[in-house]
Amino acid sequence: MAERYTIFDDNLKLFESMMEDMANAKRSIYIETFRFGKDAMGERFRMVLYQKAKEGIAIKLLLDAWGTGTDLSFFQPLIDVGVEIRMFRKFRLTKGVLAKNHCRNHRKLLLVDSEIGYMGSANITAYSISWKELNLRTTDHSLLKVFRRSFRDSYRNYNKYDLPVVASYKTYSFNDWIFIQDYPDSYRQRIKRKYEALIRSAHKEVIIETPYFLPGHVLRKEMMEAAKRGVDVKVLIPRSSDVRVVDIIRRHYLGKLHEAGIKFYFYEAGNLHAKSVQIDGQTFCISSANFDYRSFRYQYEIALLGKKPAILNQLKEHYEKTIELCGSFDYDVWKQRAGVEKLIEFILLPFRYLM
Repeated sequence: MAERYTIFDDNLKLFESMMEDMANAKRSIYIETFRFGKDAMGERFRMVLYQKAKEGIAIKLLLDAWGTGTDLSFFQPLIDVGVEIRMFRKFRLTKGVLAKNHCRNHRKLLLVDSEIGYMGSANITAYSISWKELNLRTTDHSLLKVFRRSFRDSYRNYNKYDLPVVASYKTYSFNDWIFIQDYPDSYRQRIKRKYEALIRSAHKEVIIETPYFLPGHVLRKEMMEAAKRGVDVKVLIPRSSDVRVVDIIRRHYLGKLHEAGIKFYFYEAGNLHAKSVQIDGQTFCISSANFDYRSFRYQYEIALLGKKPAILNQLKEHYEKTIELCGSFDYDVWKQRAGVEKLIEFILLPFRYLM
């Protein structure tokens, strides 16, 4: 069977595809996600998983204790039919409580047998059903092998409070793919460093798509230098995200970046939750990581880089349709914003490292 790659940016279509694939599972279903909603969409997923578990399919769920919550009563029917559920890093009162409890598993994978895999930005929730996302469905066996290895490593080390074993942050380079497993670290930040290198290598175009835009100093510097050497740097962000405080803090940076030649596109048809980077129309990155301090410093994330024309063509259409629904950045309004707005930005700015 030929390898297939399908980009989903519509959550309803994504969830329907996931549930159809799970319903056809013959051996196993593995899910790793930050948030599994205890809502209407979570109920639909639970029903499919319940039925497959009764058929004898091996099912494992790795859910983050912050994003999903630790109350397992919603999942008890699954547990009763043999589904294995592990909560990543439950809250504990211990030394370094703030830092350790702040480190979350933000990775998102759904694997069916050894035949189908999904990765990207979407959580399994009803409240985000109308959000603009970016997710990849693939039947590429080389990718699926690495996805399954990544899941197994995360599942095995799901509740550790010490440094992860090497396997949980290994980067895989194979064929034209690079698969990065990132982990909480104030210095290495592998996905961020890869983004810096990609932007530094750009000759024509950089597209950054993220719901939360709080890049650190080096990333801002690379973006501005790219724009100054003639690279068309585009940043796609929601006009209003679901985290208002991030929108306020990001406002502090927009003017200077705009002055350097960076173009901002504000998605206005709802919330943009997609996370991607594309360089010169030749290299793409689809990730679970936001373009902010929190993802790069404190969270377990994954990112997939590649050069597949089949994916690049779909991303081109995705970006074009997204930009059609975007408004522009009004520099004059930014300059003339009220003093109280600037004061609020200044007060909140030190908290950017937690955002």
